[in-house]
Amino acid sequence: MADVAPVLSVLDLAPVTQGSTAADALAHSVDLARLAERLGYRRVWVAEHHNMPGIASSSPPVLIAHLAAATATIRVGAGGVMLPNHAPLVVAEQFGMLEALHPGRIDLGIGRAPGTDPVTAAALRRSPDRLQADDFPEQFGELLAYFEGTHPRITAVPGRGYRPAIWLLGSSDYSAYVAGVLGLPFSFAHHFASRNTLAAVTTYRSAFRPSDELEQPYVSLGVPVVCAETAERAEWLSKPSALSFVRLRQGQPMQLTTPEAAADYHFTPAERELVRHWTAPLIVGDPDTVRDGLWELAERTGADELVITTMVHGHADRLHSYELVAEACALDGRAASASGLSGSTGS
Repeated sequence: MADVAPVLSVLDLAPVTQGSTAADALAHSVDLARLAERLGYRRVWVAEHHNMPGIASSSPPVLIAHLAAATATIRVGAGGVMLPNHAPLVVAEQFGMLEALHPGRIDLGIGRAPGTDPVTAAALRRSPDRLQADDFPEQFGELLAYFEGTHPRITAVPGRGYRPAIWLLGSSDYSAYVAGVLGLPFSFAHHFASRNTLAAVTTYRSAFRPSDELEQPYVSLGVPVVCAETAERAEWLSKPSALSFVRLRQGQPMQLTTPEAAADYHFTPAERELVRHWTAPLIVGDPDTVRDGLWELAERTGADELVITTMVHGHADRLHSYELVAEACALDGRAASASGLSGSTGS
């Protein structure tokens, strides 16, 4: 078990489940944010995804505004915004406004992947010529200049003087290195790139240089978790996410189906291999098993924070999973006093 328990947070993908609507999914996100605040989770993040029938979080700033208004103390943010899809000025204005409305509670996690398929990425960027991420450093530097008020010709209002906590997100060594050099906190997508976790975390720590925002490296990991009263129940609830992942990899994204429908599906050998990779980072089981799995992951990687994402069909089951984890980890009240990024990393 880790010597110091990691901070726990929530990654909400706003799942649209079979038999429900996108409006239902967004209402459920509000329920989850309020519950996470009551239970003592540090932050709630939403992620940018497009052209996915089973995920409703296509516009993080809009959803963040709604969640922040529905809560009072928990940090709310993007995990993350895919910067190549957007003009840096627009991102600075949106998140500057969020920070002005909810001071000290907004996180801006930046990624460089499209968060979607190439056709949709081209539609977002209005040109197939802009699908490469080679200009990410220039885009990111421009974004920072708007927050810092150092752009030579443009003042972002709000933006300048309203800088949220800025993170870099990644699933490889690239963003890990950039985050380290800039002295920013780093969040790694362990939930879908677990084979790269240790290498990326090592790269980040080796490259880290203290900054005005951060004196020591700070690492968070996205972690898929399904918790229920029994291991059997948890395994049953986890089956739909595996089927959804297979369909996504086959270019047929779908809504999250029921456990019954997932149990009736017969995977081919190739699909079973996809499931094996998908479930490798999954921590699934009863509360004691999940707690021990989280603590082991934190100890093995040295992660300061674990950002839990739970993808199950039933809304009540998803909320209950977070409740069980909070109880097993004695989370109540700990998030507010834990060391690490309790406030904005910027000014």
